[in-house]
Amino acid sequence: MKIISILQIIVALGLINVWLLRYSKETAYRGRSAKNLKEEFAVYGLPEWFHYLIGVLKVIAALALIIGLWKQQVAYVAALVVSVLMLGALAMHFKVQDSAKKFIPATLMLLMGLVIVYGHSVN
Repeated sequence: MKIISILQIIVALGLINVWLLRYSKETAYRGRSAKNLKEEFAVYGLPEWFHYLIGVLKVIAALALIIGLWKQQVAYVAALVVSVLMLGALAMHFKVQDSAKKFIPATLMLLMGLVIVYGHSVN
């Protein structure tokens, strides 16, 4: 299996884990002292509807990355979306002056997203 395919699976499962399985669970990586995703978006000063929009985009992107295992163009677009969303996540952590530890997941997802984009752009 190619590294790009492996990264697509890792990113897709990571997004599904955060937005569907661990949605209301506390983690060490939530913004400030938020206990779940809804609280995290409130910490960032974002409206509730935005939290739902981002969630839908991330779950769709995760599914698209899986579909992208067979359709490269789909993976390319999904990875671009993930990369942009992760830039936004990093900006929010920066906005609330989170510790460096809280930047780790979004940074890793951004890097993997960019590698996926690059991998599909050279094929």
